[in-house]
Amino acid sequence: MLHPTDFFDLSDEMTAVFFHGCAYVWQAIGQIGTHVTRLTGDGQTILGEVMPGAYLSERPIYIAEGARIEPGAYVHGPAYIGPGAVVRHGAFVRENVILLAGAILGHASEAKNALFLPGAHAPHFNYVGDSILGHRVNLGAGTKLSNLTVMSEKDAVTGKRPSIHLVIDGRTYDTDLAKFGAVLGDDVQTGCNSVLNPGCLIGPRSLVYPNLSLRKGYHPPDSILKLRQNMRRIDRIAR
Repeated sequence: MLHPTDFFDLSDEMTAVFFHGCAYVWQAIGQIGTHVTRLTGDGQTILGEVMPGAYLSERPIYIAEGARIEPGAYVHGPAYIGPGAVVRHGAFVRENVILLAGAILGHASEAKNALFLPGAHAPHFNYVGDSILGHRVNLGAGTKLSNLTVMSEKDAVTGKRPSIHLVIDGRTYDTDLAKFGAVLGDDVQTGCNSVLNPGCLIGPRSLVYPNLSLRKGYHPPDSILKLRQNMRRIDRIAR
């Protein structure tokens, strides 16, 4: 239920490598930085198109053949931008981001410590922090994957934040992650302006309806997650 294979098709070794040794799917989030280093090395490799007006920092960055960085985008890095991936106008690629083949980080969207599997799209006004998007995931405009709880204060002595705990089927799991956004299985879609609170695990092919604030925890495959609300119309009285 919580293993990476319960969320993603890992038949391709190029994808499966990101989850080696992970008993629980969220453990891969803590390994993203290591994989960025593996993919980028110590320098910059620019094989794709960096359009005029795009900005790259001096950190390690790999831009594969067929990838495109559009004007106004900022790639801070370290980051790996795979074949055919697109970083659109106004996007912000922060540290430790992997966009695999055909992935999109779109206009006014931000990613940090995030893994986009092939074909995953965060195309409009999205925040993707400390998260994994499965194959062909699509985030509706304005979807935010929140990665830090509002009560997560640093310990006065250690300076560390508490880790996020999940309660699933009556069992408590310590994720060992102080920052943990969401894991979205293959083919998950979210509606516009939805907010996924820290620690959301969404099984493959599930739909999250617009404007929903989704609580942390496990949401099984093939779920439809709805917000129910009532609308009332009244007559406007002229004065």
